This record gives sequence, structure tokens and C-alpha cells, in this order.
Amino acid sequence: MQKTIDSMLNEKLKDYTIILASGSPRRQEYFKQLGLDFEIRLKEVEEIYPPNLKSNQITDFLSELKGKAFESQIKEKEVLITSDTIVWHKNQALGKPKNKQEAYAMLKSLSDQWHEVITSVCFNTKGSQKTESCITKVKFKRLESSEIEYYIEHFKPFDKAGAYGIQDWIGLIAIEEVQGSYTNVVGLPTHLVYKMFDELIE
Repeated sequence: MQKTIDSMLNEKLKDYTIILASGSPRRQEYFKQLGLDFEIRLKEVEEIYPPNLKSNQITDFLSELKGKAFESQIKEKEVLITSDTIVWHKNQALGKPKNKQEAYAMLKSLSDQWHEVITSVCFNTKGSQKTESCITKVKFKRLESSEIEYYIEHFKPFDKAGAYGIQDWIGLIAIEEVQGSYTNVVGLPTHLVYKMFDELIE
């Protein structure tokens, strides 16, 4: 019987312990869909970055910062994956909104505009870090105030960078065009994760 690509990858990784340091159900689901055996480890990290950083410099820094929180705990043959996503719009990083007012302001600013969704993925092993990033361009239609209010009230996007999830109702009615990785906009560029695993075991 011919093995699938995913099971072949899992077979190659059999000597490694794969750890996902993320509480995001979307990232966890993607790891399952990739056919990977993994465990989850979580640690609170204060996500503060130097103000001079821009674009993927921010997500690179934060994904590496999250990895460094586990630095002394990573053993031989363990690979800990950390990640960070922002929405980059008008030279500004939009993270997770703290309340309804912030969510509304973010979505209003994205209305009828292009923006970038940027995710960095960091592979942390004993004594080393490797980080790569992915950028996807997304175009919103002009959003009515009533649509923004409806979305915030019913979907409460406070755990999502830029105050929206492409897989939610707003993605169905408002996103006109996507240039680049769709899974990146959901929260994890799966093609990049797969490539980094492949390079790890070469």
C-alpha cells in the first residue's frame, strides 16, 4: 500500500517529540490535518516588542520570544513550534482587540482596503531557533456599520488579530480577494510548517 505524504513525514519524525506551543484551536486543528503526532505546551508570555520593528519583524520577534520562554526546558529530539500573527495595515500592526470599541475601529479601518496578514513560525530545538514568515494580502469590501456591529456581537472576534476570522461569517460576505496562503489568514501557513519539518529531517 502506498503511504501518504503526511504519514511518510510522521514516520520520518518518529524520533522527535513535536510540541505546539499554542492554545489556538485553529492551529491545533491544522496540525491534526497535517497528520502530525504532537503535544501541546502553553506558557504565558507578555507580547511586547520594540517600537521600531515593522511588518514581519514584529511576528519574527514575538514568535522567537515565545520560544525563548521554553528555552531551558527543551530536550534533545524535541521540536517546539511557536507562532505569531498580526494584521499589517497602513504601517501599523493590528493585534487582538481588547474590547468591542477596538474591534469596531479595526474593522472600520480595514473596510474597502487591502491589508496584509503576517504569520511567523519558529522551530525551537535544544540550542537553536529557526524562523520563517508568510505574508498574505487580503481585500475587504466596504463594510456597513451594521455589518461590523452584527459580526462583533455574534462572533466576538477578540482572540483574532485584526478583529476578524476569514473562516467566519465576515469572511463569507466581505472578503473580495486573497493573494497568497489562505491558511495563513486563518492563523497558520501550513505549507511553511510542512516545509520547515521537511528541512528539519533532511
